[in-house]
Amino acid sequence: MRIILAEDSALLRQGLAMVLGAMGHTVIAEVEDAPSLLAAVHAAQTGEGVDIVITDVRMPPTHTSDGLKAALELREAYPGLPIVVLSQYITTAYARELFARSAAGLGYVLKDRVGDIEEFAQTLTTVTNGGTVIDPDVVQHLLGAGTPPVSPESGGVLAASASLPARTDGKLARLSPRELEILRLMARGYSNAEIEQELYISAATVAKHVGNIFDKLGLPADTGNRRVRAVLAFLDI
Repeated sequence: MRIILAEDSALLRQGLAMVLGAMGHTVIAEVEDAPSLLAAVHAAQTGEGVDIVITDVRMPPTHTSDGLKAALELREAYPGLPIVVLSQYITTAYARELFARSAAGLGYVLKDRVGDIEEFAQTLTTVTNGGTVIDPDVVQHLLGAGTPPVSPESGGVLAASASLPARTDGKLARLSPRELEILRLMARGYSNAEIEQELYISAATVAKHVGNIFDKLGLPADTGNRRVRAVLAFLDI
């Protein structure tokens, strides 16, 4: 992948560049502030292009949400540009703003998660392919307090608290009570097999309900990472 990396901490930026290089990727630009990020992406897009942007949320010049704002501006200029936003802290407002218009090709990950090289590599692949990745701790805070169970089959990108809100507005109103129940379990990180065991229903029944959920939420088969996007609809972001 051709990657542009934006991080104001020189130590972390260099460390990430080394990790990405070891993965076989090419970091075509390393920048330390939001204006430089915008300039680097614009320059790359006039040449060979960029496969994915990795940016910190808080960067100069104001050290607030400059990186996030730059990411949103880049998505306006280049719809579908894959971007992974890194954050030191859990700020659900940032997640809601990032995913407000489109979740395709976006990731919101806590910096602590980058230490797991295999998981970070999977995050980059998922986002570059048009998928969506949300840090499980961020999902937990979006839904409320609690300890999030994460299923291995979920890829470690979704989790939620044990007590979930019963939202039935908008597209969710199209779901039957059983489908909404299954979507709640999906938001908690349950795999199809775990849903089958939890609700004492067959694998075929679970698959049918999950398919119905995707259809009713307007997520066709060619939509990347439908499971995550269905949960995003449940979270209303």
